[in-house]
Amino acid sequence: MSTLKIGIVAGEHSGDLLGADLMSALSDLAKQQNKTIEFRGVAGPKMITLGAHSYFDMEELSVMGVVEILKRLPRLLKKRKQLIKDLAAWQPDVVIGIDAPEFNLGMELELKKLGFKTIHYVSPSVWAWRQSRVKKIKKAVDKVLALLPFEKAFYDKHGVPCDFVGHTLADQIPVESQKAECRTKLGLAADDKVLAVLPGSRGSEIKFLLQPFLAAASQLKQDFPELTILVPAVNDYRAKQIQAEIDTRFPELNITVSIGNAREVMGAADVVLLASGTATLETMLMKTPMVTAYKVSWLSYEIFKRLIKTPFFTLPNLLAQKQIVAELIQEEASVNNIVSHIKPMLEVPQTEMIEQFTQLHIDIKRDASAKAARSIWQVLEDQ
Repeated sequence: MSTLKIGIVAGEHSGDLLGADLMSALSDLAKQQNKTIEFRGVAGPKMITLGAHSYFDMEELSVMGVVEILKRLPRLLKKRKQLIKDLAAWQPDVVIGIDAPEFNLGMELELKKLGFKTIHYVSPSVWAWRQSRVKKIKKAVDKVLALLPFEKAFYDKHGVPCDFVGHTLADQIPVESQKAECRTKLGLAADDKVLAVLPGSRGSEIKFLLQPFLAAASQLKQDFPELTILVPAVNDYRAKQIQAEIDTRFPELNITVSIGNAREVMGAADVVLLASGTATLETMLMKTPMVTAYKVSWLSYEIFKRLIKTPFFTLPNLLAQKQIVAELIQEEASVNNIVSHIKPMLEVPQTEMIEQFTQLHIDIKRDASAKAARSIWQVLEDQ
């Protein structure tokens, strides 16, 4: 039985989820071919549980914002240089970068120059800003695996090999609403009024969004004394960080901070207040109305806003090509503005938004991990 060597590099929590599912799908394909697979690179806890060897902690790559990346740049460049060296010495059959384009595209480019096959899983938002990056992507990878249909159209236009594989979350989550089941799991009654608050998984998101999110929740609690407020954290470290902020600045709030159950919390809520990112897609798939916010440092935002080429930044709106979900950017993400958007949503059921979420779910449900694995297998067979 021969062994395939697959390099795989994930940069944050969402990449770990995608990576774990992809590893399982690739392993299934390998068994059918009487092969085994060894995975090495940068992995999160779910990928490591499935046997991936991680050269360093995935948290090293979890940085958001231009200025924040620049501050960590020397360390990131040193890590990437060593990773390229380690992977090249190992001689993988293919290297897959999952998201984290600032780190992974440079790695993929260097490894491709050395003669290795490279794949980028999860398209950078190149269609939205810094579109000139498509030239680097074309040089860096043998194929892009896109989660969303409009991304493939962009790459086709620029002559970059790309497969639309759908999103693994759309396959994992039922099309039907899971609200009743989620409330039962969390011990909530059917008529409870519930607000979920998700300030993000990255340290920079916590820095900019946790305080205004909690302040907004505090104001909403005054308007709705019976309101249940749930804050799911991605890990124990973030949970302690969130709890410390609550204890210090909002001791009057009776907020439940939990770990590792974000999906159930999203599904159980009447409204979700969250940082823009993959979590907006997951909330959409759970059919829960939401308000999104995005804040970075002043300088990062000044750079971003000059480069953006799309009218929307949340995934539900991008998929729909119209605004379904409120997007509160930078100074718009004020406490009063957040409250003014969420309050009416707690008062009146958002039936139309939920119906639109359901249709979007159907559109991107494609058995993504299996499709991505088959696409990668084609690259392996073309060697």
